[in-house]
Amino acid sequence: MRKWEAYENPKAVMVIVHGAMEHHGRYGWLIENWRLNGFHVIMGDLPGQGLTTRSSRGHIHSFDEYIKEVYSWIKEAETFALPIFLLGHSMGGLTAIRLLQNIKVEIKGVLLSSPCLGLVEYPSVPINALSVGLNWILPELKVNSLLDIDLVTRNDDIKERALNDSLYVTKVSVRWYRELLKAMKAAFTKLSNFPNVPLLVLQGGDDKIVNKTDVKNWFNQLTISEKLYKEWKNCYHEIFNEPERERIFDYAKSFVEIRLRQIGYNDDTEY
Repeated sequence: MRKWEAYENPKAVMVIVHGAMEHHGRYGWLIENWRLNGFHVIMGDLPGQGLTTRSSRGHIHSFDEYIKEVYSWIKEAETFALPIFLLGHSMGGLTAIRLLQNIKVEIKGVLLSSPCLGLVEYPSVPINALSVGLNWILPELKVNSLLDIDLVTRNDDIKERALNDSLYVTKVSVRWYRELLKAMKAAFTKLSNFPNVPLLVLQGGDDKIVNKTDVKNWFNQLTISEKLYKEWKNCYHEIFNEPERERIFDYAKSFVEIRLRQIGYNDDTEY
């Protein structure tokens, strides 16, 4: 876990959760933009990804490992005594959902970027059935992730950097896959456990990784008082890496700043 402080006049803390296969180092642009706008940022690498050593790369024993890790980031955010917002991308968005469905935390809003609530493509039925058995016999067996960087963004600079990124996970375990499926299912079955906090879902309109229909179905079933779904036409999965990312960030920032005004924030307010 790492902390980046706002350059001046801090008004809130943004806890960011990265997606599958990647790491916090890919979020430099997003972190910098939040800092420039008065937000402290807390982020780290999830177990089995990036620079973590607590689990072998691409493997977890339970999805709860992700939940516990992000919960520790939120507890660290509390030390700033400022309003806290939670931003999760893809699997990080799913982690944010499952955390909020399981643990009561004091946050002022949630932002989900292309949350992993369903996949565009799943393994074939025979392979899926085989994974059920292997999950018990050889849970740490690794297979190629088959995640093509050309499917996640249209930004050529980002793609080139990803292709040369040694921290990018290329293989995942059978257990990791089964835990992902279980977490996606739980996000729907435990829908009523989601707290009544302001929610913004930002979804790529041409997402080739996450099934946007599943995202919309989850969103539409959610009964909370303040929620907003925004789909970005033509954008691929990593919306904060897309050519439109400046506009997307401004939209996300506006959502957060409106919430801060609602709770009576001003430059002289102390929390």
